[in-house]
Amino acid sequence: MSNTLLPMIPVKTWVDNSVEWITDTFEFVFDPVKNNLDSFIEFLSETLQMINPWVFIAVIAIVAFFVTGKRIGLAAFSIVGLWFILNQEMWEQLMDTFSLVITASLISVIVGVPFGIWMAKSNIVQAILTPILDFMQTMPAFVYLIPAVAFFGIGMVPGVFASVIFAVPPTVRFTNLGIRQVSTELIEAADAFGTTGLQKLFKVQLPMAKKTIMAGINQTVMLALSMVVIASMIGAEGLGKEVITALQRNDVGLGFVAGVSIVILAIVIDRFTQSLNSQKGE
Repeated sequence: MSNTLLPMIPVKTWVDNSVEWITDTFEFVFDPVKNNLDSFIEFLSETLQMINPWVFIAVIAIVAFFVTGKRIGLAAFSIVGLWFILNQEMWEQLMDTFSLVITASLISVIVGVPFGIWMAKSNIVQAILTPILDFMQTMPAFVYLIPAVAFFGIGMVPGVFASVIFAVPPTVRFTNLGIRQVSTELIEAADAFGTTGLQKLFKVQLPMAKKTIMAGINQTVMLALSMVVIASMIGAEGLGKEVITALQRNDVGLGFVAGVSIVILAIVIDRFTQSLNSQKGE
């Protein structure tokens, strides 16, 4: 029912026109980004698939053993979990998903850490970026698929784009938090020794904030992984596509296997990043 006293604000029209204008105006940017990023993801996926699965599993297990301080738990879980995925003929999909997660996580960290440093250095920037980050984290993930498709079409690249928007806020927030929590005494000591701003940042603030920043990166990687099912709705390959296929066909078995495979990958990545964080903090 329309309200005659207050006419409807044409927000939908404004957004449609804005997206159309951005798509047309910056097509010269979106097309090269799509082509180059698509080539990189395809190259990464094909490279990973060229590796013998048993060699891949062995390498992951060995690295897990040493990363966790020579404990057998994560290494054993990695062997059993990855063997299960291989046994269920989901290895190719696993590599596609892993490529998507790696790409989205790298871009999120490359973008997020500088913005977090910027926030830590300026209260004005923090006041501006905080509500933007709140908006990015509270907006339903499905909504990000709409501009992603408008800007980049269908495929892996819009999936990466949506994943980055969804996953980057924790890295920004934790980087800002970690730097701001550095002891004022250390900052004053660095100033007393005549360090420059960059020296203070790279030799004092970032090293002291490493543990907090790594916690943010861990959350970013997990959020990027959580987008794999959603990104498959716009053409991203991988385990998420198998989940969507199972849903469309009402294939409970396929959905369960794909879902368990995603969980296994999530646990392995999470434990790896947590173990790296523990080592950084030592």
